[in-house]
Amino acid sequence: MAFSSNFAFSVNRCKPELVVPAKPTPREIKKLSDIDDQEGFRFQVPIMFFYKNNPSMKGINPAEVIREGLAKTLVYYYPFAGRIMEGDNRKLMVDCNGEGVLFVEADACIMLEQLGDNILPPCPLIEEFLHDVPGTGGIIGCPLLLIQVTRFICGGFALGIRMNHTMADGYGMMQFLSSISELMKGASAPSISPVWQREQYLNARSPARITCIHHEYEQIPQSTDFMDSDKLFRTAIFFTPKVIQALYNHLSLSGSSQRCSRFDLVIACLWKCRTNALNPSNPDETVRLSVITNLRGKPGLNIPTGYYGNAFVYPAAVSTAGILCTAPLSYAVQLIQNAKAQMSEEYIKSVADLIVIKNRPKYATGWNFIVSDITRLGFEKIDLGWGNAVYGGVASATSNISFCTNFKNSKGEDGVVVPICLPPLAVEKFKYELEKITCEPLCRM
Repeated sequence: MAFSSNFAFSVNRCKPELVVPAKPTPREIKKLSDIDDQEGFRFQVPIMFFYKNNPSMKGINPAEVIREGLAKTLVYYYPFAGRIMEGDNRKLMVDCNGEGVLFVEADACIMLEQLGDNILPPCPLIEEFLHDVPGTGGIIGCPLLLIQVTRFICGGFALGIRMNHTMADGYGMMQFLSSISELMKGASAPSISPVWQREQYLNARSPARITCIHHEYEQIPQSTDFMDSDKLFRTAIFFTPKVIQALYNHLSLSGSSQRCSRFDLVIACLWKCRTNALNPSNPDETVRLSVITNLRGKPGLNIPTGYYGNAFVYPAAVSTAGILCTAPLSYAVQLIQNAKAQMSEEYIKSVADLIVIKNRPKYATGWNFIVSDITRLGFEKIDLGWGNAVYGGVASATSNISFCTNFKNSKGEDGVVVPICLPPLAVEKFKYELEKITCEPLCRM
């Protein structure tokens, strides 16, 4: 699969407008949880959906019906129509003032099919389908959602969403979008009622106390700053079923009998290959892989159905670079499984306490690779009346954060797409390391 940004087409955008709740909503101040407002969540997340033409929807303007469904949904999710403000000790809260979310209607003189693999992360055309409206991209005092609907001449369309991450995680956004879908189709209310209650769940204890080791927040000096975000090469890898089976075979050949999930296997492979490609000058350099782990359903937390705030932490697997690069793949898998096994109720409460005690810090950045599994969210199954999306998911990786999402290629193979950022000089080495482990040519690089 190859992609190119060499397209000659124009996108005509209407003037951005604010969509407000369809009915009056409470005017109040709502505090975010201590998990929500840590520094590492204070950024915007781009999410893209691409839909084919559906003859049964002929004559229906997707922008119009999505705008209407959005206004109805904001009645139930009215904090999204407000603005973030910052209080004492950097505490974030939402002023539920009903100002609305930003909405852009657009037309592109191109057919969806012509875009090919450009719809996949890192989505080189994202600026066309999710245009950054000047002055709206901040965390404080800006719209919490930016939505752009771009119609294609074939009858299909793109739906781009930029979300303030302090407000929701992937599960929360999936719940919000599902509500839009339901209300667009005539439901009187969302099937899952949204739950705020951030003051009750995932807040620090009183008094706060750090009782566990949290490598994911430990800032360790690194020998070189190799991840300059302005100079990174952005690409993605498609793990076909054949490649994933090759990774399982690799475990068996190394004499390992351990069982592991597809996600653990893929990210172990990526961590090992990425570290090798970055070529640490000191083999004793500490390297980490932080695994984003959902807290819903965890014993003792009792997070209710409908909670749409950030409900995850990212425990870190830790190794020295030299051992990780030379040890078999099973070593990395075991470290990841051990990190995830830390996820006790006490560990989670200790994270919230650490965030308050250390003034809402950012996650560790030096030699820390953070990966999220969003394959189970089912973004691609959000049906707005045009059927499932051809692609639905986060649009791009950051310098040290990647994610796994579902995709079906042109051969009908269901696989996993993982975007990743690398320094240009590390790309060929990364490709070599991946192909050495999988014994298969990469489907994208």
